[in-house]
Amino acid sequence: MNPFDKIDDPRRRLLIEALTAGFFAWGVPIGAYAQNILGSRPAKLPPGQSIYRLTGTVTVNGTPATLQTVINAGDTVETGKDSEICFVVGDQAMILRAETRCVIEVNKKQAASAVVSALRLVTGKCLSVSRNRDMQVVTSTATVGIRGTGWYAESDPEQTYFCTCYGRTEVAATNDPQSKETIVTKHHDRPVYILATAQSGRSIRNAPFINHTDQELSLIETLVGRTPPFIFPKDDYKGPRRDY
Repeated sequence: MNPFDKIDDPRRRLLIEALTAGFFAWGVPIGAYAQNILGSRPAKLPPGQSIYRLTGTVTVNGTPATLQTVINAGDTVETGKDSEICFVVGDQAMILRAETRCVIEVNKKQAASAVVSALRLVTGKCLSVSRNRDMQVVTSTATVGIRGTGWYAESDPEQTYFCTCYGRTEVAATNDPQSKETIVTKHHDRPVYILATAQSGRSIRNAPFINHTDQELSLIETLVGRTPPFIFPKDDYKGPRRDY
């Protein structure tokens, strides 16, 4: 079985349904229902607040996290089973799903700043947005140069799933110098798998669109005061996933 072809947990399905129904209008009673599930109305987070939502077991640098925990560049964030965190570091927002370990790296010359130079996704799943800033995503099988995009990644020792939701990325397989690709998309146009072991030059393979949504991208862009570059077809959206 492909380790990435998993059905979303029930709570996430409920959250997506609430976002689909009420995220843009925030009317009553649907908007109030969605707001109750999310914990607070989505808006740009105020200075000094990092975490928008967390469920289950989440640690920052090994210490249990609360909504008051501040996350900085240089920290390590880890989620347990059936856990999730949605947070902001500087002008970058992200969602870490269950059983994820992510190291937020910073250039040593900028150690006192909130500028993220790289995300090391040791294992697990991450959805993130950033703009006007170059950085890297490093997994066990790939290095991806981020050039101002929304993106989603899943990492395990055998392969990485990576979707450039919008923008430009430069994808390279760790163990295969011949497998490199620049990907430019407007709306999830080229998801890929990057394999740990493959014939030279063939480590990057086509992949389906899985496990992340336009509503989630809209949510995390909102937390840093932005909107996605695509026009969200809310009247036409029929479910939490879209096939390409």
